[in-house]
Amino acid sequence: LQLVESGGGLVQPGGSLRLSCAASGATLAYVAVGWFRQAPGKEREGVGCISSGAGITFYGDSVKGRFTISRDNAENTVYLQMNSLSPEDTAVYYCAAEVTTGWGTLDDDEYDYWGQGTQVTVSS
Repeated sequence: LQLVESGGGLVQPGGSLRLSCAASGATLAYVAVGWFRQAPGKEREGVGCISSGAGITFYGDSVKGRFTISRDNAENTVYLQMNSLSPEDTAVYYCAAEVTTGWGTLDDDEYDYWGQGTQVTVSS
């Protein structure tokens, strides 16, 4: 299973971005996919996740109400829609796949496959 993130870039505070996590080698509908981020000098943080099957989503407190995760089964891609961005959201964003249970979690130790990351910078 290979994951490739895209969609990162520079955005002004209050703006929006949509990140994509495209998969090859497996069907994302059958695994849980999590989004994580890591800012310089900080530990990796769980942003949110989407379960296999029904696609139940769960978000970290810092992004709840602003970020939305969705999955397009036809495209075999998971998206992270980010709204109302602030400089505190600046980080490298990663998607990851958890293949054992498919439930999804914000614990990065539970994930088996990782993308290479995409940089998101929120600045005026």
